Amino acid sequence: MLERGRRRPGDVIIRFERPIKLRRILGIPSLYSAAYGNVGSSIYYALGVVAMSALGLTPPVLFFSGIIFLFTGLVYAEGATMLPEAGGTGAFARRAFNDMASFIASWVLMLDYLVTIAISAFSAANYLAHFFPQIGMWPLNSFTGIGIVGLLVGINILGIKESARLNILLVIFGIITQLSIAVIGVLFIINIPRLIENVHWGVAPTMQQLLFGISIAMVGYTGIETVANLGGEARQPAKYIPRTVYLIFITVIILYTLLSMTALSAYPVYEFHNHWVTELTEKFLNDPIMGIAAATPDFIRPYLSFWVAVLAVVILVIATNAGIIGASRLAYFMGIRRQLPSFIGSVSTHARVPFNALIIFSGLASLLILIGQVTILADLYAFGAMLAYTIAHVSIIALRIKEPQMIRPFKVPFNIKIKNRKIPLPALIGGLVTATTWVIVIWTHPFGRVVGFLWMLLGIVLYLVYRKFTHQSIFKAVDLPTHYKMYRT
Repeated sequence: MLERGRRRPGDVIIRFERPIKLRRILGIPSLYSAAYGNVGSSIYYALGVVAMSALGLTPPVLFFSGIIFLFTGLVYAEGATMLPEAGGTGAFARRAFNDMASFIASWVLMLDYLVTIAISAFSAANYLAHFFPQIGMWPLNSFTGIGIVGLLVGINILGIKESARLNILLVIFGIITQLSIAVIGVLFIINIPRLIENVHWGVAPTMQQLLFGISIAMVGYTGIETVANLGGEARQPAKYIPRTVYLIFITVIILYTLLSMTALSAYPVYEFHNHWVTELTEKFLNDPIMGIAAATPDFIRPYLSFWVAVLAVVILVIATNAGIIGASRLAYFMGIRRQLPSFIGSVSTHARVPFNALIIFSGLASLLILIGQVTILADLYAFGAMLAYTIAHVSIIALRIKEPQMIRPFKVPFNIKIKNRKIPLPALIGGLVTATTWVIVIWTHPFGRVVGFLWMLLGIVLYLVYRKFTHQSIFKAVDLPTHYKMYRT
């Protein structure tokens, strides 16, 4: 045994080092731009997919989905301020239940981030076709989308601060674009009598079409989990996260309602060969906002079409970037919680970003881009989003019951008392709606059902094998221990 303080040549010295942490540098503009990158961009592709099924009921369907989006956003605000760390739904489920539930929530949310990256980059390429028509054809649009992902990965490797600055700049231009289209719609296109005539109850849409449209419309509002995932990098999470949620809701509910009313006024519903359709989805399924621009008066059309093409690409690039940020931060959470091998979520010493996660999950998203069909990607998106949101609602309710004394800087309003426990009514309603919508997705979306369950099966197998290999409990919460390095003198 060595004497204290004395070393000999060849002795092994163990130096303990704690994992590198993410920086708390993000304010409301950065949080808003990251989340709006997902939520605000969805209208550029979701409008066409929703209108294809919901037809004349597209505006009220989007409005109803927006209310559920607010409920879900409030739930995320409570969870993210209570547990201000990377992970979002996974962090909530881990505290409320166990590590297995946390992994399932995180893994299904990872699927959403991958599809967010893929569908946004692919749609950006389709809008670029306004300037370069050949890009609008497969496989060039897929290759262009993959190029966009590669460029954004390079920017993110520089660090979250640089990435956030890019988001803020692009969001300003994106909101101006959507607001301009909405104002033009109100002045020149929206026709209330025509919107009423578009609805043929029980026929166009049928009940199955309506349910399908609702499930896709919920997808149009996905992205609020990005705020929760960045809770660990927010300067004042208790103050900034709830305010960001309210700001995003107000913005999107107004713009989505007006844009959908404009689209269905310009392209009314009609019967064609025993099928009810709208010209919006017949000609502009992949770029529906370009369809709105094409319906404007002659003296505006060429300028607005150019403007829309440019800034649709801009906001879809924001969405791609937000997905990349979200996936990498979620991988960081899963790595330090021993749900994935720690090297996947390890943070680089220079830029303080999860470098390996950026490369791995952006590569997987690039494979999805090769599918080249927005409708198929939307099916997969809906599967993951509705399941993740349901778990988030249930977790917050469970924490209200199990840990009522836990410090909650922000609480979801409108509570009801059940056995001396305050249960948030928005979480109850939101959870029931998102769970029902997930069942609808399973019933009506074959691709989402098959690939979604395969993704879940793959993840659970990987999780079980990894936990067994590292001799860790399947259900017990496990944190990555303090790192150590060994040196030989």
